[in-house]
Amino acid sequence: MDGEQVTAVILAGGQGTRLRPLTLSVPKPVVPLLNVPFLAYQLELLRGHGVTDVVLSCSYMVDEVRRVMGDGGAHGVHLRYAVETEPLGTAGGVKNAANLVGRLVLVLNGDILTDADLTAMRRAHAANGAAVTIDLFPVPDPSAYGLVELEASGRVRRFIEKPSSSEVTTNTINAGIYLLDRALLDRIPDGRMVSIEREFFPGLIADEIPFYGWIGDHYWLDIGSPEKYRRAQLDLMAGKVSNAVAPADARGVRIGDDVIRETTAKIEGACVIGAESRLEAGCRVGPETVLGRRCVIGRGARVAGSIVWDDVVVGPNAVLADSIVASGARIGAGAHVGPGTVLEAGRAVPDLALVT
Repeated sequence: MDGEQVTAVILAGGQGTRLRPLTLSVPKPVVPLLNVPFLAYQLELLRGHGVTDVVLSCSYMVDEVRRVMGDGGAHGVHLRYAVETEPLGTAGGVKNAANLVGRLVLVLNGDILTDADLTAMRRAHAANGAAVTIDLFPVPDPSAYGLVELEASGRVRRFIEKPSSSEVTTNTINAGIYLLDRALLDRIPDGRMVSIEREFFPGLIADEIPFYGWIGDHYWLDIGSPEKYRRAQLDLMAGKVSNAVAPADARGVRIGDDVIRETTAKIEGACVIGAESRLEAGCRVGPETVLGRRCVIGRGARVAGSIVWDDVVVGPNAVLADSIVASGARIGAGAHVGPGTVLEAGRAVPDLALVT
């Protein structure tokens, strides 16, 4: 990223409640995407744009995040942790990291998968003489998001949180990526919950701080719900998002080490098969399927459109369709787990059961 040294702050202070029951056992920053911790994708994006000084603002299951991610060295960055002792909101989470950042701060929401051109965003920030730049993303229906209106010059006019149909004047939403001058953090009160969207940003507009929008042409998805968490992985396998973290072959297939695949086991379409998994005779895996490490897919079983974490056993002739299954679950012989199902870690589904 051009210009002066940038420190990134990733906001991950929540408990991932929308992703439950998955986040009851794994904190949201490290839920697996194609068997790689989600945070690795954000760190790779930052590193690719020359941002290697990163602070994770977090509060939930921090020891587990540290265990998985360490100091970020494996991903080419220096990762530090700013731990909240009580919830501080999006602006409060940035303020809590203020003593760890430099003069220019890049803030990312901790639940977005994106390949945004952060270097181009930084250039626009400098060209506009901006104190703050916000990444904006166009969507077909902005009513479920925070809508952002711009002046003709590109300056931000106002924010409209979850607008009614009569309030929809543009299709650009807050994409959860911000560049801002470190000095502006002094405007955020200490020690209490402060929203960046509802309090901090409107205050900047009211005080006529140079605040600009940047509309990039890139992939963007909030992975915070099970449906979108699953969608993110299907999009990664389909090549819809630039991804140097977990590449697959031209068919969208990646098979880990020491996978045992009996002769009549079939892999169909885009799939990721974790190391040491076993595909037994007559089973079919795929398309659009991820198996974690050490999974067992029994004889004649069928797994399609599903995200399966580590150490899951799918019994003979069982069916998993468009589902998410957390680590250590057991799917009984002949059971059928239907579309949209999310099974928590360790769940046991009896033989012949129907779960929808």
